[in-house]
Amino acid sequence: MTSTLQPVTTTELEKRPGRWLALSVLVLAVLLVAVDATVLGLATPYISEDLKPSGTQLLWIGDVYSFVIAGLLVSMGSLGDRIGRKKLLLIGSTAFGAVSVLNAYATTPEMMILARALLGVAGATLMPATLALIRNLFHDPRERSLAIGIWGATASAGTAVGPVVGGFLLEHFWWGSVFLINLPVMAVLVLVGIKLLPESRNPDPGPWDLTSVLLSLVGMIGLVYAVKEAAAHGVSGEAAAAGLLGVGALCWFVRRQLTLPTPLLDMRLFRNRGFSAAVLADLLTILGLAGLIFFLSQYLQLVQGRGPFEAGLAELPAAVGAVAAGLIAGTVARRLSVRAVVAGGLAAVGLALAALTLLSQSTGYPLLGGALLVVGIGAGFSFTVTADVILSSVPKEQAGAASAVSETAYELGAALGIALLGSIVTGAYRGFTAPAGTPEAAHESLGGAAEVASGLPADTADALMDSARTAFVEGLTLAAGIGAAVLLATAVAAWFLLRGQRLEGAP
Repeated sequence: MTSTLQPVTTTELEKRPGRWLALSVLVLAVLLVAVDATVLGLATPYISEDLKPSGTQLLWIGDVYSFVIAGLLVSMGSLGDRIGRKKLLLIGSTAFGAVSVLNAYATTPEMMILARALLGVAGATLMPATLALIRNLFHDPRERSLAIGIWGATASAGTAVGPVVGGFLLEHFWWGSVFLINLPVMAVLVLVGIKLLPESRNPDPGPWDLTSVLLSLVGMIGLVYAVKEAAAHGVSGEAAAAGLLGVGALCWFVRRQLTLPTPLLDMRLFRNRGFSAAVLADLLTILGLAGLIFFLSQYLQLVQGRGPFEAGLAELPAAVGAVAAGLIAGTVARRLSVRAVVAGGLAAVGLALAALTLLSQSTGYPLLGGALLVVGIGAGFSFTVTADVILSSVPKEQAGAASAVSETAYELGAALGIALLGSIVTGAYRGFTAPAGTPEAAHESLGGAAEVASGLPADTADALMDSARTAFVEGLTLAAGIGAAVLLATAVAAWFLLRGQRLEGAP
C-alpha cells in the first residue's frame, strides 16, 4: 500500500490489526450500492402507478443508472488512483446519500430518470475505490481472498436486505422511502471511514486526461443506448448513429490510451489472459442475469399476487447462496482450480435459468426458490474468484483502474442485459390481445395494465389481467432461456480461457 502519511512496509501492513475494521467500512459502501440496485425492482410497480412512465421510460428508469456508471467507472477508478481512493470514496458516498433524496421525491418520469443518472455518477466512485483499497490493505493472498469474499458476500447480502427492508417500507410508506434508507448507511460510512480508512494512491499517477474521460463516457453511453434502442424498437437511423458514435469514441479512447505516457487506463492489462478472461466472464454473466432479475420482482408481485415484503423474502435464497459461496470461493479455487470454480459456477447459473423457462402464473415456490438458490451459489463462486484474479493480475498502484475495469464489465453487462432481455420481455408483453377499447397504457407495462384494470368492470378487468399476465410470463421465460444459453456458453469459454490460471498462494 502507498500511504500519503508515511511509508508502510508490506510486513507492517500485514500485521496491522486495523485492516479488518477498515474492511467493515468498505463493505458498507458495497451495501449502499447493492441495496439501492435491488429495491428499485420492488418499487417499480409503485413508481409506474404514481409517475405513469411509458414502457420506454420505465426501462430508462431501470437502466440509466447502469449506463452512467458504466460510462464513468474507468474515469473514477483512475481518478481515485490519482487523488486518493479514501477521498474519492467519502466524497462519492456523501453525494450518493444526497442524490438518493432526489430519487425519493421525484415527481415525473423525466425527473426520476435524471435522478437515477445522477445517482450513477455518485455510484461510479464507490465500487472501484472499495476494491482498490482492499488490494492495498491486504497483501497476503489468502487474506485478500477472504476479504474479497466478504466484500462480495456483503454485496449479495445487500441484495437480500434490499428487497426485505424495501418490501417492509413499501407496505407501510410511499415508494420514495426505499431510497431514503441509503442515508443512515451513508452517514455511518462517512463518519467512521474518516477515522478508520487509510489513504492510498498511485505515487506517480500523471495528469488526469479529461479528453479520455469524455471519450469513455460518450463511447459507453452511445454504444449501450444504441443496443437498447435497437432491441426495443428495431434498427433505426437514431440507433445506428448512436452506435457509430459510441464505437468511434471507444476506438479513439483506446488509441489515445496507447499513446499517452500515463493513460487513464493501461490497455496492456488486457495482455494478461487471466485478466481478460475474468472481465469477459463477468460481463457475459451479468448480461445473462440482469434482464431476468429486473422483471422477477414484477412477476412475484403482479403475476403471483405477493406483497412487496413477501416478494423480497421470496428472492432471499439467491443472496443466501451467494454469501455462502463467496466466503469459501477462494479456498475452493486453491484446492481445485480457478477455471473449475468459475466455469462450474457459471454452468450452475445457466442450468438454473434453464429451469426458470418452466415458470407459469401458478408455478409453486419450490421450483423458483431452488433455482434462485443455485443462481446465488453459482454467481457467488464465479464473481468472487474473477474479482480475485483481476486484482492479483495487476500492480497495486493500478488497483483502482483494474477494479474499474471489473466493475465496468459488471455494470455494462447489467445495462445490456436490461436493454436486451428486458426489451424481449417488453416486446413479448406488448403483443397480447386486450379486450376491445382497452387504453394503450395497458400495453406499455404490466403495472400499466394493473392500473387500467382497476378502473374497468370486474369481468373485463379479469380478462385483461389474465391476457397481460400470460404475455408477461411468456416474455419472462423466453428471456430466461436466452440467459441460460449465454451463461452456458460463457462457462465453456471460461473453461478454456482460464486454463492454467491460479490464485496467489495456490500450490
